[in-house]
Amino acid sequence: MIKVIHPGFFTTIQDMGRFGYREKGVPVCGCMDNYSASIANSLLDNREMDAVMEITMTGPKLEFHTSSFFSVTGAEMSPSLNGIPINSYEAHKANEGDILSFGKLINGFRSYLAVKGGFLTEMKLKSRSFYKPITDQNRIKEYMEIPIEGCSEYSPIISHIKPESWHKEYELDVYKGPEYEILTGDQLKLLSANKFTIAKENNRMAYQLEELIGAQSHSMLTSATLPGTVQLTPNGKLIILMRDGQTTGGYPRVLQLASRSIALLAQKKFGDKISFQLLPH
Repeated sequence: MIKVIHPGFFTTIQDMGRFGYREKGVPVCGCMDNYSASIANSLLDNREMDAVMEITMTGPKLEFHTSSFFSVTGAEMSPSLNGIPINSYEAHKANEGDILSFGKLINGFRSYLAVKGGFLTEMKLKSRSFYKPITDQNRIKEYMEIPIEGCSEYSPIISHIKPESWHKEYELDVYKGPEYEILTGDQLKLLSANKFTIAKENNRMAYQLEELIGAQSHSMLTSATLPGTVQLTPNGKLIILMRDGQTTGGYPRVLQLASRSIALLAQKKFGDKISFQLLPH
């Protein structure tokens, strides 16, 4: 078990997602940056679907009540064990009573903490990913006790890897969305030439961009959306749906982010810049 001494800004339990329920309006959920989460699990020889802790902007303070091994990947948040700095992208052992904490955010926006065997929170609709009202919690809270398997002996196949740097990039690969053809020549120029700023309205549901690309009045029926769908509102604002985004929407779907670009965007915060790179279908 791990006890939460302090939860951090917004910390959740996530796995690779909740699949097969979109027709019932249930989002995919899962890790915002699934690439970093997969690396955290691989450092411990975990299964890909084992649940990890997703840590946003500021990290939690956690007490291990059983021995285990853990790894931290994604954003650099200055992790330390019992007050001693430790490296990200490396397997570490925690003994009973050890305290794992996080400090200054150096780069990125979301870190991933994996433990040997994964976090064993309740399974709901074949996933442990937090998402109210499917799960009882939408984030971890102070004094919460999170079940894990104890592990006192383990020899990692790969004990450490070179820290990832791709999430420092700003160019998002995108495909044409179903309503791409409604865009005017001026809007297309702005999409291809502009750098866009992440607005303060960004979370697990969606990221908004500050710059407008021009009003549109296209009328359409509510249609299916996916994580990474880029919607264009009537006033010209771009909204990018993320892992907890709704399953349908009534705004034109002008672009669709490639999978890796969803993970890249998840490492961006308010004020960061991004641009779009259109890929051929």
